[in-house]
Amino acid sequence: MNANSPEATPGPPQAAHGAAADPGRAVLLTTSHRVAPGLLSWPAWQALHAADRVLCADGAHPQLPYLREAGIAVEVASPTAQELVDACAGGRTVVVVATGEGEPALTDGLARLAGTGRLAMPELELLPASYDLPGARLLDLVQVMDRIRAECPWSSRQTHKGLAKYGIEEAYELVEAIEEGDRDELREELGDVLLQVVFHARIAEEDTEAPFSIDDVAGGIVAKLVHRHPHVFGDATATTPEEVKAHWLRTKAIEKQRTSVTEGVPLGQPGLALAAKLASRARTAGLDIPLPPVEGIGYELLALAVRAEAEGVDPEAALRAAARAYRDAIRQAEG
Repeated sequence: MNANSPEATPGPPQAAHGAAADPGRAVLLTTSHRVAPGLLSWPAWQALHAADRVLCADGAHPQLPYLREAGIAVEVASPTAQELVDACAGGRTVVVVATGEGEPALTDGLARLAGTGRLAMPELELLPASYDLPGARLLDLVQVMDRIRAECPWSSRQTHKGLAKYGIEEAYELVEAIEEGDRDELREELGDVLLQVVFHARIAEEDTEAPFSIDDVAGGIVAKLVHRHPHVFGDATATTPEEVKAHWLRTKAIEKQRTSVTEGVPLGQPGLALAAKLASRARTAGLDIPLPPVEGIGYELLALAVRAEAEGVDPEAALRAAARAYRDAIRQAEG
């Protein structure tokens, strides 16, 4: 049936009161804004092509140009529940392309009409036409960050240096959530760390000399992961964690072309972690470096950190665990 023919016009009132033998079918078609417009499922395209009418309340809906290009006649209309029931009467199928809000007024109205029991209701179907892929909500985060950067008086003035302290704080809070075993806190802290990444990438877009975006950040880490996992993405084999680590260190050494195993070790990290990292680099490289023969608390701590690393213990985590036990003892003594 031609969507512009007189027969496609909502029927007379008697159709809504059960005079028609077949109450028809109403399809609410939902789409995800996180998927490129036009990428619809096959059942969705089948429903659209078979429909007697296709309605959409939003004339600027991103799907409309693609539907019309595919030969779908879309009417920009926002029917009430009663108007939709009337349009379906007589065995017609009407597809409503939902807006971002999901047409709550229409669905609530249909529920009320069905609840009266006085109408022959059309077959109602919710048809998801596109689905979010894993990670799709990251697109929402990027869009929200764009708007905050443009409109928030505080965020619009931030710099990489100004935000650096927050990155450190959020990383520590993430570690604390992991050590405490709090799943809700872990999810929240992961979000806070992710925000720092997206925020810095958004600031970097505005750099006049060397701009880069969140896509460049993601693309870089994807390339690195693929290159450093030849046993997953290439022909190499690795059956143990030790072999995987060997692959990683080998490819990293080729990439960085460093002249010392100490290069790339951040000196600003906590002292115990720094000592353990240096010991790990030396041990992995097969270097037997004696500790400095100097007395003092610092060198005693260095020796403990090297010992912990050799035994597979994270000295920072061990000290934090001991400190928490000490904190609990203090609180118990305080009553």
